[in-house]
Amino acid sequence: MGKHSKTPVVAKSVLLPFVLITSLFALWGFANDITNPMVSAFKKVLELDNFQASLVQLAFYGGYFTMALPAAIFVNRFSYKKGVLLGLGLYAVGALLFYPAAAYEEFGFFLAALYILTFGLAFLETTANPYILSMGAEKTATQRLNLAQAFNPMGALLGLIVAQKFILASLQSDDLLPDGTTVYSTLGDEAKAVVRTADLAVIRDPYVLLGIVVIGFLLVISLVNMPQNAHQETKVKIGGSIKRLFKSRKFTGGVIAQAFYVGAQIMCWTYLYQYAESFGIDNTQAVNYGIAALVVFLIGRWVGTGLLKYIDSGKLLLFFALGASIATLITIFVPGMVGLIALVCISFFMSIMFPTIYGIALEGQGEDAKFGAAFLVMAIVGGALMPTLQGLILDLGGSGYTDIQILGVPEVNFSFILPLVCFIIIGIYGRDVYKKYNIETTS
Repeated sequence: MGKHSKTPVVAKSVLLPFVLITSLFALWGFANDITNPMVSAFKKVLELDNFQASLVQLAFYGGYFTMALPAAIFVNRFSYKKGVLLGLGLYAVGALLFYPAAAYEEFGFFLAALYILTFGLAFLETTANPYILSMGAEKTATQRLNLAQAFNPMGALLGLIVAQKFILASLQSDDLLPDGTTVYSTLGDEAKAVVRTADLAVIRDPYVLLGIVVIGFLLVISLVNMPQNAHQETKVKIGGSIKRLFKSRKFTGGVIAQAFYVGAQIMCWTYLYQYAESFGIDNTQAVNYGIAALVVFLIGRWVGTGLLKYIDSGKLLLFFALGASIATLITIFVPGMVGLIALVCISFFMSIMFPTIYGIALEGQGEDAKFGAAFLVMAIVGGALMPTLQGLILDLGGSGYTDIQILGVPEVNFSFILPLVCFIIIGIYGRDVYKKYNIETTS
């Protein structure tokens, strides 16, 4: 115990690169959470159904799946630093494409911009996560990644605040008549066109500013001499690496668990707004609950990072999955404010899941971690597919959120059966890590 306590989570010799790479976690957190409320915003401005609006998440998280493996191949051939720089470049291009997308007023153009933006995020996540893991002893790697990932919700929180204060609060298409009908739906074609142009410009501007900020990060990191070591720069043959990775049940189970985790997270954070709207809370006010979810998530991340010093990572993952499952059951079967509070509380239990699954899956993979990281980032496609399935459930009775009852609750409540299934699968993985896989790797 004394020997373990003397092992630093982050050594002084790598403090500057750790800080710089950790700042990227906040940067992609901002992009994630300024985008979640855009599902509802695009639905209203462009008059889409729930399935069409969910394509925002399909484009956003589909970019991760498309580019994660190419990113790993690029990093394997060149270096982590060049991977970071290319990622920042693609991120900036995608964000700046919101300007012509708003000019053309085409939903498909916005989806393409988000898709390219997440090419950059795939590079950053494929690069930054294993880089953080490598910055110290393997015994503190999962704890170190949880520490770095704790800054992700800080960026996400800023993204939500920007979405609330500068986007949702300014959308004319969200204005309501006394009877609850949107003013926008009562307008003629010419008046709608004026409002649509104005609202798409409101959505556009924060992304364009974000692109400029990302270019600033690119310039700073390009000028800093990032340390390299032989382990990080070792070239690995992709075929052999993939074969070795998929022989590890702990790794393959981690990829599956990660896909279900990201799906659950995006569903809970995306459809929180529809859940709140189903009993009279408008989008602008619902963002307050989104902010509360992120604050709870951040608290959970810091608490979980501390608990990992004393509790096996697989066991802690199981406990948090059980907590998330209970909160999700309340979200489904207790409509109204109690259900919404439970939906916010799910974020506490989700907080440690991504970095803990990531760290467990890559533990002991050595040089294969480069390609292992790519598959774990590809698993983010769960965030593209599952919200689309939830959107289909919401469309069962019509475009509203309480059109029909399923198992005695509105369809928006019932739709959270999907995150519940995800948390059960994650809990099974946590149990297997604790009971089986750790024993196998140490025997």
